Amino acid sequence: MEISDRIITLIINSFWTILKPGLIYTIPITLISFAIGLVIAIAVALIHIANLKVLKGITSFYVWIIRGTPLLVQIFIIFYGLPSAGITLNPLPASIIAFSLNVGAYSSETIRAAILSIHKGQWEAGESLGMTYFQVLRRIIIPQAAKVSIPPLFNSFIGLVKDTSLAANITVAEMFMVTQRIAAKTYEPLILYCEVAFIYLMFCTVLNKIQKSAEMKLSIGQKI
Repeated sequence: MEISDRIITLIINSFWTILKPGLIYTIPITLISFAIGLVIAIAVALIHIANLKVLKGITSFYVWIIRGTPLLVQIFIIFYGLPSAGITLNPLPASIIAFSLNVGAYSSETIRAAILSIHKGQWEAGESLGMTYFQVLRRIIIPQAAKVSIPPLFNSFIGLVKDTSLAANITVAEMFMVTQRIAAKTYEPLILYCEVAFIYLMFCTVLNKIQKSAEMKLSIGQKI
């Protein structure tokens, strides 16, 4: 009974201690990294579709490297490897750069596929109205491609929330690292790791509900 009371007290006392860095670090890192990654993804996708040979070769190499190596290794290269080349970054910007590059590579394929899924007749219709390539892209293609790409991009966003736990490996004081510190002091790793897993689950559950709501609105819009 005494042990149970101690564990309950530990869970209650540690909940805010773990949740707070989630609000201060996990969510901001996710939002910033995803926003930057989305800009990279759109640029890469458009370069591939426009078939700009030199730039396409560079971006293809970038996508190949990022998609073919573990995210943790990428984080280590940026934070621990770059200093040997004279580039030293603080843990927070290093993690944001790594996450952004990772999101950019994966999401570029999603966006590219979404744009290519739009029927060629849409391009021809826009051009027949006297629109330029970029006008057709901005006014006709991208709005339709956005509806196709939002669900998989939302999945990437939710995945990124969980991937931020890897930032603990380069001393970013996000939720998982704070949990590790508490576990080292209290010797209750099972309870505390289950608690942080529950907090991640709460975040992702809320995002899943937002995703379903967005998909429902999109499906209604498409029917109309």
